[in-house]
Amino acid sequence: MSLVLFAHPFSSYCQKVLTALYENATPFEYRLLALGDPAAAAELDALWPLGRFPVLVDNGATVVEATIIIEHLDLLHRGPVRFLPDDPRAALHVRMMDRFFDNYVMTPMQKIVFDCIRAPEDRDPQGVADARSMLDKACLWLDRRMQDREWAAGEDFSLADCAAAPSLFYADWVHPIGVELANVRAYRQRLLARPSFARAVDEGRPYRQYFPPGAPNRD
Repeated sequence: MSLVLFAHPFSSYCQKVLTALYENATPFEYRLLALGDPAAAAELDALWPLGRFPVLVDNGATVVEATIIIEHLDLLHRGPVRFLPDDPRAALHVRMMDRFFDNYVMTPMQKIVFDCIRAPEDRDPQGVADARSMLDKACLWLDRRMQDREWAAGEDFSLADCAAAPSLFYADWVHPIGVELANVRAYRQRLLARPSFARAVDEGRPYRQYFPPGAPNRD
């Protein structure tokens, strides 16, 4: 099989790529990065010494970073769902929304999660407060943005929605989206109902007990 994905089903960035793979039923070999499997960890280290995942191997070529992996799939393993439109201006808008979700939703969400892993004396209350403030600002902006659209960049599901799905999924767990943000909440529900992302969420269910802040009994 030409595609091999090194990933973990509970990782937000892995879910981003898995959503894209599942959208087009793209065949791939799943190399699960699990505790107690040093062989997979050693393979990952040989491919990408920074140790971050997901990592895609395509016929021997290593592709890193979730956004780049999805763009790679869109170029070389194209399916019926296009993650970037052909029109350069429309593609620029999709990429902007992708960066919005990664930088202003995923990053502050992960700041809150990772702070829970630290020893109490090493925690960063100000950093967590800043992350929560960023999530509030990002969701307020997004609520206005989603007022007249179904998906993040318009009418079509895209790279931006692959980024949005895990970002909003976990962000609402650590910093609940306010009831007044009806457009964001409705968009999050549409993402959860999308079969590709629903599959990624289901595959991560066995690991919910390990979510550092504690996983809510929903979704």
